[in-house]
Amino acid sequence: MSELVVVAGATGYVGRHVVAELDARGYRVRALVRSREKADAPGAYDAPALRDRVAEWRIVDFGDPATLTDACAGADRVVSALGVTRQKVSPWNIDFLGNLLVLADAEQHRLRSFAYVNVMRSEAGNSVTMRSKFAFSQALRRSTVTPQIINPSGYFSDMTDFLRMAQRGIGFTLADGATRINPIHGADLAAFIVDRLDGPAGSWDVGGPDVFSYRELEQLAFRVAGKRPRILRVGEGSVTASSGWRSARRRGPPTSRGSSSSPWRSTPSERRSASAALSPTGPRSPDIARGRRTA
Repeated sequence: MSELVVVAGATGYVGRHVVAELDARGYRVRALVRSREKADAPGAYDAPALRDRVAEWRIVDFGDPATLTDACAGADRVVSALGVTRQKVSPWNIDFLGNLLVLADAEQHRLRSFAYVNVMRSEAGNSVTMRSKFAFSQALRRSTVTPQIINPSGYFSDMTDFLRMAQRGIGFTLADGATRINPIHGADLAAFIVDRLDGPAGSWDVGGPDVFSYRELEQLAFRVAGKRPRILRVGEGSVTASSGWRSARRRGPPTSRGSSSSPWRSTPSERRSASAALSPTGPRSPDIARGRRTA
């Protein structure tokens, strides 16, 4: 019988792609969700619907420990993409405490591994989101369950923030905008995670095949929006990081395929390129819809 993998945060951008990848590879999925109806429908940014991809459903509230009792019973592994994005709830309650509840149940039921989608440089972040993610990653490192911590530099879905600003006629960069980032598509990130499920403990930085500076992303967004660039420089001290791609500004992109402590970057042949993520009119072909490299 195939392994049963518990997926927390299954209805988010990354979580949906993780469920799809697990299902495609023959794993059975137990999805922890707040709404089955929401899960069955397609997600934002072309993320897949979970209908017919999930073997077991569990309706939970990550703020209510009682709903998570035995959430991991009978399972083999956990993948958690659980975290606050734009919801009106404290990241500490979800990114840290919610994940901690899932981890405690995984430890109780002696699961083999716990893969956690963190963000790059969470240890350097000042926001509640970054501190919450870092705090949980530290708790996971000390767990009796094999910890696997994945640190993406940013997601394609983050790039829409640049486009929305350009459509309003103004953009912002931190300092001179020279810091680089290489966002990754959710499907590529999911493949990276599932590739490592039956491997050892580790922590991996990961990014997509295309590297942009922040200024280049702003300029690209203005070209796509058809507007004259108006880009303001903002000092780093006046901006609080609220997502992983903003926090990565101090480090830059991961540059090579690596082992448990090395950064990794997907190659051009590994399916998806970044610039198509800024399309304002929707997909013109299946390749563009997924951000796949089409050159």
